[in-house]
Amino acid sequence: MTTATLSPARVEDTRIGVAGTLRHIGALTRRNLMRIKADPESMFDAVLMPIIFTVLFVYVFGGAMMAGDPDRYKQYMIPGLMGQTGLTLAMAVGTGLNSDFQTGVMDRFRTLPIGRASVLLSKIMAEICRALVSFAIMIVFALCIGMEIKTGPLEVLAAIGLSLAFGMSIVWISMLLGMSLRSAQAVQGVSMLVLMPMQFGSSIFAPTDTMPGWLQSFTKVNPLSALADACRALFNGEGAVAHPVLIVLGWSIGITAVFAPLAVARFRKRT
Repeated sequence: MTTATLSPARVEDTRIGVAGTLRHIGALTRRNLMRIKADPESMFDAVLMPIIFTVLFVYVFGGAMMAGDPDRYKQYMIPGLMGQTGLTLAMAVGTGLNSDFQTGVMDRFRTLPIGRASVLLSKIMAEICRALVSFAIMIVFALCIGMEIKTGPLEVLAAIGLSLAFGMSIVWISMLLGMSLRSAQAVQGVSMLVLMPMQFGSSIFAPTDTMPGWLQSFTKVNPLSALADACRALFNGEGAVAHPVLIVLGWSIGITAVFAPLAVARFRKRT
């Protein structure tokens, strides 16, 4: 295909360098954050979800867990909840991306001389900001209800970074779903089918040794279990750290390597 047969936007796309792509990512990230500022209700899930989950599981189920010791359950469940929070926020990105296609926002991007990958990368950057807000709220609230951080700030930052790394790898799956399914409702439904088994078939909310054998086999390969174990060790200073961290990083790199090219290719096809 010659340059003469390409649209102006496609021609410019082939000439954009790294510096130009970074400028586009910055501008589009700012646009996404300004949309959140104009629609603060879109932050309700990031602000309220960690508080609601913490209250429900600590005070509703905490008394029945850990031999009736809710304080011990706080130390077990809340660090593991970081991975679940990042996963839930990540899967919501696909719904928003699907809505952008339905409302014609992507038609405007199609006419602009911008790198196609920058549109998706800016979604990830905005989602990182949302996730950081959510993690901060969850940690502050957890401290207010009596959870103790038995390590130092570096370990806490490591737990946040690990949760972000895994959550942002899941964003690529979410965006691929958002561009492949016809409606936002369908994206939501499929996302729930992915979320529920991963969340509850893991070590986030309960020790896996109480589960039946077939479910234990699933929890052992579930990356959320490794993420929960890693965050728990980083917050409490107990248990192995290196092994679950390496597992989570391996899953994060593998998921990104597979689904990022698929999502970018799908985006190029649709735009």
